[in-house]
Amino acid sequence: MALPTDLLIGKIVTIFENEASSIAGVRDEIDDIKQELVCMTAFLNDAEGKNVGSEGGRTWVASVRGMAYDVEDIIDEFMYHMHERGCHDGRFARWFHQTIRIPQNVWFRRQVSKKLRKISRKIKDIPERNQRYGVRELEGTSSTCDDVGKWVRNQAESSLFIKEDELVGIETKKQLLMKWLMNGEQQQTLISVVGMGGSGKTTLVAKTFNDERVKKQFHCCAWLTVSQTYVIDDLFRSLIKEFHEANKEKVPAGMKTMTYRQLLQVLVNYLEYKRYMVVLDDVWDIKLWKEIWIALPNTKRGSRIMLTTRREDVASYCFGVQSHIHHIQPLEKNDAWELFSRKAFSAYQNKCCPPDLQSLAEELVKKCEGLPLAVVALGGLMSNKEPFEWKQVYNSLDSHLTKPLPERVENILFLSFDDLPYPLKHCFLYCSLFPEDYPIRRKRLIRLWIAEGFVQDEKGATPEEVAESYLMQLIFRSMLHVVKRNDESERPKACKMHDLMREIALSKSGKEKFGAVYDGKEVMDEVQVRRLSIQTTGGEIKLGTGMAQLRSFLVFVSDVSSSSSSNTLPSGCKLLRVLDLEYVPIDILPKELAYLFNLRYLNLRGTPVKKLPEFIGKLRNLQTLDIRDSKIEVLPSGIAKLQNLRHLIMFRVAKETRAFRYVNGTRSPSNICMLKKLQVLTCVELEGNIVRLVGNMTQLRRIGITNVKERDEMDLCASIQKMKQLHYLFLMSSDEEEVLQTNKLCSPPPHLQMVILVGKLEIVPRWFFSLQSLTHLYLHWSRIEEDLLTYIEALPNLGDLKLGNAYAGRELCFSRGFVKLNYLTLYACPLLNKITIEKGVMSDLQALRLDSCPELNTTPKGLQYLTELKELKLSLVSKELTDSIREGGVDREKVQHVPEIYHYYQTSLGMCYERLS
Repeated sequence: MALPTDLLIGKIVTIFENEASSIAGVRDEIDDIKQELVCMTAFLNDAEGKNVGSEGGRTWVASVRGMAYDVEDIIDEFMYHMHERGCHDGRFARWFHQTIRIPQNVWFRRQVSKKLRKISRKIKDIPERNQRYGVRELEGTSSTCDDVGKWVRNQAESSLFIKEDELVGIETKKQLLMKWLMNGEQQQTLISVVGMGGSGKTTLVAKTFNDERVKKQFHCCAWLTVSQTYVIDDLFRSLIKEFHEANKEKVPAGMKTMTYRQLLQVLVNYLEYKRYMVVLDDVWDIKLWKEIWIALPNTKRGSRIMLTTRREDVASYCFGVQSHIHHIQPLEKNDAWELFSRKAFSAYQNKCCPPDLQSLAEELVKKCEGLPLAVVALGGLMSNKEPFEWKQVYNSLDSHLTKPLPERVENILFLSFDDLPYPLKHCFLYCSLFPEDYPIRRKRLIRLWIAEGFVQDEKGATPEEVAESYLMQLIFRSMLHVVKRNDESERPKACKMHDLMREIALSKSGKEKFGAVYDGKEVMDEVQVRRLSIQTTGGEIKLGTGMAQLRSFLVFVSDVSSSSSSNTLPSGCKLLRVLDLEYVPIDILPKELAYLFNLRYLNLRGTPVKKLPEFIGKLRNLQTLDIRDSKIEVLPSGIAKLQNLRHLIMFRVAKETRAFRYVNGTRSPSNICMLKKLQVLTCVELEGNIVRLVGNMTQLRRIGITNVKERDEMDLCASIQKMKQLHYLFLMSSDEEEVLQTNKLCSPPPHLQMVILVGKLEIVPRWFFSLQSLTHLYLHWSRIEEDLLTYIEALPNLGDLKLGNAYAGRELCFSRGFVKLNYLTLYACPLLNKITIEKGVMSDLQALRLDSCPELNTTPKGLQYLTELKELKLSLVSKELTDSIREGGVDREKVQHVPEIYHYYQTSLGMCYERLS
């Protein structure tokens, strides 16, 4: 699977034709290879859309793919040599012309010419060899993939709001599990749910585990995903963290360095007098129970343990405790049809199956044998098919009808992969480089795809927007599963890959030398794949030589306390495009990093690195630099040389998020403002004349600025007004007594969607009136004395409002407006003693949180009018307020319609909560 045509052709055109057209003996080879590459990549595009049946055909495709990789290597290596030579005298252009004239550099042009002739000869030999051995044109059924550009234009925006399918056929199964969990039996009980991959085990258990009727039966609950290569110490740490966080308690300090015995002691002490519920998801071996049971004491208080497994022997093993087994049954015919229809006919009138497709669609659903993953995958596949193509898919599946069910399911999933548009296949395979059950952040994934060159140019759209449309299509096709969404917009924030999908992706990746996963324990020499993911549970990562082909290198360390990364960077990988070391315990960057001229993406988030070397400026192609939550407090002056940088993420979150300074910016040289392509800059600490120069960065979409002083107002506002593309604005004053002056901002950026102001405000900024696109407004430590609400009540798109120590008055009255407000949080309001909500105001509110409002002794007046309210959270409020809404309280009737009401309170053991609904 080669890179998209435009990327490789673009490299050749810009590097050779524009710069090296006069190199004698090279120009002809350039023209030849360019034409061959066009045909070669078109061939691979076509081959990817066919199910190549013959061994000869598959060999042919593999040969062409290998040639495409070789061409990429030659081009990248040539770029590398040009950069290396150019760096010696500091002037690239001068060196280049010297290179083609000075006799001692003749070897260089000969080397390039020789390699190009060799690769051209190999390419031309392929069809001759095929003819010699009787390999004919590729045979197979073409899949009619969506035109990616058309999909981007027509569906990118609406797809942001697509949610996962509602579950079907699950209620009866859930009721059975709930019965076993809540039957009053005081003995510890184990409930095993067994079924093949994709049968819905985890989904069923998750819906049961998250049911509030179940949770309120237990003192504490924890969910543990068990990989096939688990480390028991890590599982203990995860259990402790899950129990404490679920109960809003402070997680014990020093867990990373605790021994096995210490961790075990913490767990046993914590659970000794509690009734607990634990889920062990995806158990592969009975050895797990033998190792973990000692940490889950039988307190004879009605504790429950649920496990999911694909293996019958694990489910039926005698665990020495009372147990139940539930075998997952396939979906009933009607449920399978409903689930399929929601996917396949989402774009049809009334979302119903057309009569002419009814019989064929029913036959397709029947082939899924009631397996939910197969049903939704096939439904997603058929959703973009024309009626005449349905028969082709049916015939393709029909040929596998005699195979066992697991193989038939795999064929459905492979068919879903084969049907993906060409660029999306790279994106899908890349997801398999993340560990099993790993929640992949949307922004991280998108930036990785862009760095790898998978994202095609689309007129009128940024690469980030195009990449996000790719992600949404993979989600819609059920090839990725959303696990976390942004509160107000419901935009996907993180996603996972189903185990079966990942297995298929890893299989494809290995065969095509796309990428591989490795545990880092044994030395790995002569790596042939283009991308390597190290996934280790601890210890030194052992890397060998012979890694010149690597383009992506990612490291995932599950046990940071026992890890050593002295040799983190593999040797010889000078053409690396991606280096992702997030949370890897590396404190000094290796010197070899200076030579990674091809690097597009560098992730040092959460590492103990304290300093970026000055040579960072040599990474001229870098697009993303993420140093969030690292130890880096100052950027070197060389940062200004990164003229291709698009994302610079460099803030550090403080431990105490309720304090005034809950984030810290990074000190930066004033020449950072020379980065004209930068789209994300969070957070820069104001010093010197940065406040004036930052206005030159007109492409910015997100900016965070800390250390703002009163005297900066004029320059700051002038700079912000120049940023017409800005969507996100974060401003923090230098300290809690410094006034954050922004009143000179007469014309704020028209597309602002999120505004966060941290610091004292003398008056409400009058420019709030004009924020027609604003969806999120957070004010922290503002201590405003005038009526804030009158300035924001008419904002047409405001969906999320957070006020933290932002209002110094005694009464808040929501008398009009707030037509789209869904989430309202009021915290640290020391004087607030009355909240009034008029009928018809913020009628769409779904969640209300009141936190640290000690003078608020009565329920907000008019709360009964908020008929859409789903959740009410009260934290550190007066006893009078909580008593008023308890059963029998004077205001109980006002909250009777709210399904979820929680009260959080402080104890000697930390924060605890109770459910009042």
